[in-house]
Amino acid sequence: MCDCGCNTCETKGPLLTEGKVKSLLSEGLQYHIDKKIPLFETVYRIGSDKHLSLIKEARKMYSRNVINLCEDDEALIKTHLGEFALYEGVSVPLDLPMLEESYDYDEVAQSEFGMDYDQLGSGEKEWVRDEIDNMSMNENKKLSLQEIIKKVLDEKKAKKKKKKDPPIGKPKRGGSKAYYVYVRDPKTKKVKKVSFGSGGLRAKIRNPKARKAFAARHNCKNKKDRTKAGYWSCNLPRYASVLGLGANMNTFW
Repeated sequence: MCDCGCNTCETKGPLLTEGKVKSLLSEGLQYHIDKKIPLFETVYRIGSDKHLSLIKEARKMYSRNVINLCEDDEALIKTHLGEFALYEGVSVPLDLPMLEESYDYDEVAQSEFGMDYDQLGSGEKEWVRDEIDNMSMNENKKLSLQEIIKKVLDEKKAKKKKKKDPPIGKPKRGGSKAYYVYVRDPKTKKVKKVSFGSGGLRAKIRNPKARKAFAARHNCKNKKDRTKAGYWSCNLPRYASVLGLGANMNTFW
């Protein structure tokens, strides 16, 4: 479709149909229409939220005959691009087989002009697009959909691990008993909290006879499992300093 209605001129950008109002469209889609920029040459970073929202909006407007599209854009909106599906609990974009390792338009605009991309003038926007094109060509990296999914999963797992994992193997005062410590179970690889000790232990930590009797009674020399309270109770003197019990002692109770 072309501006003159002859259907022979080559106009690639989306066209607003007769009798429809511009208020129906987002600023991004209106910009593509005004500048005659096809969707497949979007001003947004490929795979970004704004890019996927643009395709989804264009698909909706096209189905309602609000806009006309060139042949390439018609093929684009007939895919599932702009839609998402769950993959191993993570929402991933559909029909995005290749994604450039590129840069966010707002980030570059903020860095250079102190404003978001949509707030810039036409000349400034063109500069941002050219700058990102240059950076993208220099990087020249592409990820397959499978690699994108793996990257997203790895990043989410890393963030989850960083957020949830407390200090491992460092006893502290408090909890349901006198002390507690977080340990990683070697079998399950999961972190668990071990509560141990009592006020009586604190009172006798400097008494050699009390320590010897405790070690014998609890068979401390055979307490090897760090996921059990017995191990930490037996080794309490080794962590005396961090628990506010005085200097560390390399001994069992």
